[in-house]
Amino acid sequence: MSGTYPLPTGDLKSLGFASKPLDHLDALIRSHIDEGRYPGAQIALARHGRLALFRTYGNAKTEGGKLPATNETLFLLFSQTKVLTSSAVWTLVEEGKLSFMDKVSEFLPEFAARGKADITLEQVMSHRGGFPSGDVTKATWTDHKKMRAEVCDFSLDWTPGTRLQYHARAAHLTQAMVLEAVTGQDYRDVIRTRVLEPLGLANDIFVGVPEAQQTRCADTYSKEARDNSADFKAAGMPSGGGYATARGLAAFYQMLGHGGRLNDVRLFSPRLISYVSRNHTAEMGDLQMDGIPMHRGLGPHVRGESERIRGLGAIGAPVTFGHGGAGTSYSWTDPTSGVSFSYLTNYMQEDPWHSSRLDRVSNLVHAAID
Repeated sequence: MSGTYPLPTGDLKSLGFASKPLDHLDALIRSHIDEGRYPGAQIALARHGRLALFRTYGNAKTEGGKLPATNETLFLLFSQTKVLTSSAVWTLVEEGKLSFMDKVSEFLPEFAARGKADITLEQVMSHRGGFPSGDVTKATWTDHKKMRAEVCDFSLDWTPGTRLQYHARAAHLTQAMVLEAVTGQDYRDVIRTRVLEPLGLANDIFVGVPEAQQTRCADTYSKEARDNSADFKAAGMPSGGGYATARGLAAFYQMLGHGGRLNDVRLFSPRLISYVSRNHTAEMGDLQMDGIPMHRGLGPHVRGESERIRGLGAIGAPVTFGHGGAGTSYSWTDPTSGVSFSYLTNYMQEDPWHSSRLDRVSNLVHAAID
């Protein structure tokens, strides 16, 4: 099941895409690579269960000789991984093993330490848990008992539920430990067996890249040194360690945008998808995102109708939802049109350029939708 990509190919015209905005998108990405903004990139565009466009640009690696990126290249997802981790939590909700309103301490009793006893899963998943600075040590990559202990020892930064502040690592480390407590399995296996394999995407999306697949991984670059080690790739950190192709994410977001179904596979109920993609934080400004109302769902975030939004495109339909990866990427779906899109790169750019280019990239795709 994992070896065959699940979406058949369709052509842009029959799927209702105008070509000129996509030509502009192609030219924009090529100009970024020519300017040295990033070595390589991938984009994928899908609609109504068909892959309309899949292109790979530039190089996967530049040090020690250039290695061209191919359609099989896997790009680091950074925080796009978060939606994958949360989607595994959703599967347990659909089985009645969890409720979003459950307290985390019901599954991780030690989590009650330091005033965290009443924090709910819903608060954690919508970045209102109160411990945005929580993180774990590198030693936990191969020792999940230690990971659980460090997660449960997180300290509060503010009173849970009173603010919105992006929990860059802490929220999804917490979710990963809940996954392990409920299932008795490694969270990476839970994501693979409950989400990726049923969708036929286990060869295109990885949270924890097996050694045999690591040669497919692009190196990631930034002004500061990045960890491109085998250990990091295998660790599959639940907040930002996933790797994928753009076509894999476009298919994953096809499922989300079509009410939990990808072709003949019904992974989630429409009601579940409607709930997790709803704006749970109203117009609260995200303290980590310059006060932008990020309209957090329980995994993704939503375009909404605010003047400012990050990554999803200013002209996107209000119900468009998705997630980005730090300085590199974004993927989203628009349920009103049946369109999903993924844009991946392998250089971690800083703002304001990063957010500005994301808006241009997503707007060009929205403009192509007829």
